[in-house]
Amino acid sequence: MRQQLSLINTTSSPDTTTIVSRHRYLSLFASNDRDFLLSPTGAQIKISDLHDKIVGIYFSANWYPQCQSFTKLLIQVYEQIKAKKGSAFEIIFVSSDEDLNAFNNYYQSNMPWLAIPFSDLETKKALNNRFDVEGIPCLIILQPDDAGIVHDGVELIYRYGVEAYPFTKERLDELLKQEKEKHERQTLSNLLMNHDRDFLLAHSASKKVLISSLMGKTIGLYFSAQWCLPSLKFTPKLISIYQKIKAKLTEQEDFEIIYVPTDHTQLEFESSFSVMPWLALPFGDPINKDLTKYFDITGIPSLIILGPDGKTVTKNGRSLINLYEEEAYPFTEARVKLLEKQMDEDAKNLPSMEIHSGHRHELTLVSQENGGGPFICCDCDEQGSGWAYQCIDCGYEVHTKCVRPVVQMSSA
Repeated sequence: MRQQLSLINTTSSPDTTTIVSRHRYLSLFASNDRDFLLSPTGAQIKISDLHDKIVGIYFSANWYPQCQSFTKLLIQVYEQIKAKKGSAFEIIFVSSDEDLNAFNNYYQSNMPWLAIPFSDLETKKALNNRFDVEGIPCLIILQPDDAGIVHDGVELIYRYGVEAYPFTKERLDELLKQEKEKHERQTLSNLLMNHDRDFLLAHSASKKVLISSLMGKTIGLYFSAQWCLPSLKFTPKLISIYQKIKAKLTEQEDFEIIYVPTDHTQLEFESSFSVMPWLALPFGDPINKDLTKYFDITGIPSLIILGPDGKTVTKNGRSLINLYEEEAYPFTEARVKLLEKQMDEDAKNLPSMEIHSGHRHELTLVSQENGGGPFICCDCDEQGSGWAYQCIDCGYEVHTKCVRPVVQMSSA
């Protein structure tokens, strides 16, 4: 499809003149008997109306919570873009809903953009295949005049919001440059303070701790929420590790965690924070959303580690806690390399095969170099990387420390 594509108005007479489009991909939205898209009101909008617009193809479904969450954000960004003078942007919804009622409820009650008819399974399948959609939500951005395709639209919306428009290479390069410069200027103060707050919440009698008192400490920014089941599982583990780290610190060292709440209500926040032994940003503070965007937080729980100079040490604090527990401190690259080397040495003494009580197939010991890598442990549901026991047949994977060998019962 290197040549420029065209659309034919099939609702007119057979000799209707072909509509030449500036978008070589627009014909992918049509079928043999349809040259229109649906609006939320049910009106038919000619596909040819999109010939000079930036088009986002939104693959989503109502049954997936992450799609529902992202759709709310995308609606806000879409309406902000449309409100801009001279903006030429449109989104086309490609549904993965289970039935027509689910599609109608999701689309007509929420989305302000266009959609492929739910019944057109062939077009939806062709679009999924053409753009190699492996998961939802997925947002593909197409430029007019074949000026490029952006495959990571979801990440861009989460990270930059309306600032990503018009999604051109030049604009994205500019944003990356700005982001790099901002990270180079990063300090604890400019991350956590705003114009009317220079403190964090605490459980002590004073209830407030000045941000300036944390300068020179290693800091963990903990993004979590009461409504998130993985957060409920990880928080007790993090509390235990936090207390062990604090207990072994020297006089020259210090470590603190700051809760960045993504709770839905003040009551949820108070319930979450009540069990945490560390500090917190106030619920509803604009800084919370700013930090979520700044560190590109797309899932919780997440633990960002800042060094004593206020610069980011790692965004993988949660994974390092899972792998190395209190030994992960101070989470630096040098420390992680040392721990990885030790893990490689320890792996030499592990059996190459295991029969795990939680799985029916034999598991094989793998490393990051020979089939391992980032994973979610199927036993403890926590992140992992590096060495693991993996089922070659079905992908079942567990931490080496989570393997529980089958106990052989001796015969009487």
